[in-house]
Formats: sequence, structure tokens, C-alpha cells
Amino acid sequence: MSEVPKKSPWYADGLQFECTGCGNCCTGPEGAVWFTYEEGRLMAEHMGLLHDEFIRRHTRMVDGHRSLNERKTEHGFDCAHLDRTSVPGKAVCSIYEVRPLQCRTWPIWPEVVKSRTAWNRFKSQTPCHGMNSGPVITVEEIVSRLHEHRKGTDGPW
Repeated sequence: MSEVPKKSPWYADGLQFECTGCGNCCTGPEGAVWFTYEEGRLMAEHMGLLHDEFIRRHTRMVDGHRSLNERKTEHGFDCAHLDRTSVPGKAVCSIYEVRPLQCRTWPIWPEVVKSRTAWNRFKSQTPCHGMNSGPVITVEEIVSRLHEHRKGTDGPW
């Protein structure tokens, strides 16, 4: 377990978050969903594809790195793995079990939790109705997720 910073962070009492299945964190302006080589291999396996075929069919280059494909929808640029039809009123991830770290750690990203102002801005701009609702994520868990996020972002391949 990662250590809690010596100076208490603004989220020292934890943060509430529970995914509502709205899909807002998986859509928006054109962007990138970074993943590592190993995550790509796991996603390919999950989809029953060879790694090279997965890369060719489900990814694209963005700024010299691999990103999952997006598709233009009425909501914005949806991750190509966002399924808005299987569960009425919900948006679900077709690769949820093997989704990349970027997806697994939302909204506990360094730029989101750097301040209460940043947290509230992301909550409003995404918009994410799951932020500030649901169970409390403890400060220890937040620090652990931030550590995992930083370890996993040595750079997309």
C-alpha cells in the first residue's frame, strides 16, 4: 500500500464515487485512450483476436502512440468499445474486464484530484454524476490508485 502524503491532501476524508453507467467519461471531444502493450494483448485475447489484428482493427496512432479507436456519435467521440444499446438507459464497456488503466482509474487521475477546484471542474465538464455520490474511496485507496496511475504512465507504447 502506498503511503499517505505527509501533508494531508484536500481529499484526506476520502472522495465519493460510484459509476452511474452514463458513459460521459468515455465520450466527449476527440481524444485518446492510451493503453500499454500488455493491455493491448489482454484486450485482443478478450475479443478472440490476434494481437496484430486487434491493433490494426481497433486502434490508431495519436501523437506517436497507440490509442483505442473512437467513433463520432450524437454524444461526441465515443470510445469504440462503449456500448449504448445492450442495456437500455446505460452505456457499458464491451471490454470492461480488460479495460486499460486510464479507464480503470477514472476519476482518480492526478489532474482531477490535484485540487477541489479541479475535481469540481471535471465533475461539471465531463459531466460525471457519479462524482460526490456513492461509497467513499478512502485516502489510502486514492493514493494507491494515483501510484498505480503514475506507474502505468511511463508512456504509452
